[in-house]
Amino acid sequence: SERRLYLLRNGAPFRSYRMALGLNPRGHKEREGDFRTPEGRYRIYRRNPRSDFFLSLGISYPNERDAEHARRNGWRPGGAIMIHGLPNVPRRSAEYYASADWTDGCIALSNDDMLEVWLLTRTNIPIEIRP
Repeated sequence: SERRLYLLRNGAPFRSYRMALGLNPRGHKEREGDFRTPEGRYRIYRRNPRSDFFLSLGISYPNERDAEHARRNGWRPGGAIMIHGLPNVPRRSAEYYASADWTDGCIALSNDDMLEVWLLTRTNIPIEIRP
């Protein structure tokens, strides 16, 4: 709810960034197309320097619990949830991206912040997304 991404070192925050969430930011992602950002514990499993957005870090959604919940309800859980920068081909103004929740369910940062997060993180680090 703070719209902040914190990097932790030895359990204490050492960097903080403003972030945007999915277009429907209330509640945990349950299925493909709900425009929600997952909540819970995941890992960064992939780094993509050639994304449609300025850099991207893949989040390990859906985990087993997410997939089982979707299966029980007859839904597809969705996927391709990332931490990323701005679109390489913007469709909106810079002001919009700086002030709104605009992703399909990802976590978005400014390009400068995304570059710093990219340089300060590595694959397989744990992340926690809280409401």
